[in-house]
This record gives sequence, structure tokens and C-alpha cells, in this order.
Amino acid sequence: MSENPTEQEKNSIPAGLNAETIKELWSKTYNTQGKPDWSHILPFYDDNIYFRDSIQAIHGIKDFTAMTERLTNRSKDLKMNIVNAVMHNNIVFIEWEMTIKFKKNPSSVLYGSSRLTLNEQGKIIEQRDYYDLWGDIFDNIPRFGKAYRRFMIKKFG
Repeated sequence: MSENPTEQEKNSIPAGLNAETIKELWSKTYNTQGKPDWSHILPFYDDNIYFRDSIQAIHGIKDFTAMTERLTNRSKDLKMNIVNAVMHNNIVFIEWEMTIKFKKNPSSVLYGSSRLTLNEQGKIIEQRDYYDLWGDIFDNIPRFGKAYRRFMIKKFG
């Protein structure tokens, strides 16, 4: 056995997390009688997790856990449909459709994706979520959604 690891060995991740297990875990996270439950998935995050989305950047498992609790408390109903999950080396991409119902508003579907980076121990060290928060929410507001899309096409399309 060689003391110098091959490129394949450098990019290999310990057994446990792969595209299929992540797809299964994420599906369970968001489909528990409408309220998300991260308790089974948080152990797969590194203590030094860096999370970023359209709203915030978070460092560390304590702040990440607090963010998941805020989302749970803020939403009346939350469902996640994992459309696709693929893995290359230590990067996993997930395409998802999240249906969220806030306490006083109709349900909105957010279409997005997440890029997960796994560290040498196979834990998630970085998560970057990509989605159009305002466009997807505005689409569900009568008349306003169409006006918003016309504006976006006129100014940026």
C-alpha cells in the first residue's frame, strides 16, 4: 500500500453521506406533519458549518440550529420535494421544491437548489442555498405576481 494517496482517495468521502442518503434525510426533515424536524440530520453537519442563502450567512452549528428553529416557528406548514440529488467527489447538489405556508398567508412554492460540501470526515461543512425568494412568493399574490414578473422582464429580461 502506498503512503501517498491517489487523487481518487483524496476525493473519497467516508461511507454514510451520498446523494441518495442526503435525498432520503432531506425528505424526512420537511415532511413530518407539516413542521420540519432537523434532529436526525443535524449530526451530519460539522460544528463549523458555513451556511449561506439569499437572506443570511451563518457560521457554526449553534447559529445554524437556531436558524432551523426560527424557520420551524415561523411556518405553519412546510413540505420539501427533492427533485434531484447528484454527487461529484465531495460536492452534493440537490434540486428542491419547498412549499411553505406562513401563519397568515397562502402557501407558496419556492424552487431552489442547495450545494453541500462534505469535509474529510463526511460531514457537511458548507451549504449554499440558491432560490428566488421574492419572485416565488410574489407569484402567489393575485395580480401582484403578474405585475412583478412583467416588471422583471421589462427591466432585466
